[in-house]
Amino acid sequence: MQMSGAWRKSSYSAGTQGNECVELAATESGAICLRESDDPRAVLTTTPPLLAAFIRAAKAGEFDGLTE
Repeated sequence: MQMSGAWRKSSYSAGTQGNECVELAATESGAICLRESDDPRAVLTTTPPLLAAFIRAAKAGEFDGLTE
């Protein structure tokens, strides 16, 4: 899968090693790839609309119970 840009991570990423975060990159076909920085070989691919829906749900607190 050919990336159209570099992997990006949030400025909110924790950890002193910089390896406790999720990174995102766009592909040349317009898909969005996600990976964990501590295991960069495991890549999940989604579409921009599905990622946007996930982000909206996360901001609305729909997943808050999963982290407690």
